[in-house]
Amino acid sequence: MPRSIKANQKIRQERKERILTGALELFVRNGLTGTKISDVARKTEMSNGLVYHYFSSKEEIFIELIRVAMDRMIAACKGLESAPLGPREKIKYAMDELVKTIRSNPSACLYHVLITQAATLDNIPDKAKEAIKANRGKPYEVITRIISQGQKLGTIRQGCAKDLSFFFWNTVNGLAIHQAMYGDSAQSPELEPVYHLFFDEKGD
Repeated sequence: MPRSIKANQKIRQERKERILTGALELFVRNGLTGTKISDVARKTEMSNGLVYHYFSSKEEIFIELIRVAMDRMIAACKGLESAPLGPREKIKYAMDELVKTIRSNPSACLYHVLITQAATLDNIPDKAKEAIKANRGKPYEVITRIISQGQKLGTIRQGCAKDLSFFFWNTVNGLAIHQAMYGDSAQSPELEPVYHLFFDEKGD
């Protein structure tokens, strides 16, 4: 009995996700130039032809990974900004959830690493460069706005909101890189020292 359209769509989506997940690890470990379609096929236990059925080149896979990473981060930031929480609670919630995801989901930390790497390289597809340039600042802007609101309310430490946003995201990225490097043996320090960057003792 032939598969239904819905079943075919599910299989197609699952295969695409498998390719993206496998390629993500390869790109982070070996770079774009050091990764071949045959490497992706071997990693995902597919044939070269099947990988090419879903993506025309490794560059297209790379661009899709960058797009997915940016879309997910921006959607999460928009959700955070619109959440019915105070600014202090938003910052703590965001840090807690991001770190929890990094520590529990290998792909999540690899996405952070991929964006960090891609932002410093010249030999990546132009569409990937454009996506990074157009969107990389948006998460910083959201956290900056939330911090500014908290400073007005007196619930977040005073100082340059942009600088605090910088420390927020670079703490997250640093933890993601550490997790990607060490895997299961990565340290999992408490986040209390990080919170003190943002919150006065009286706000605890």
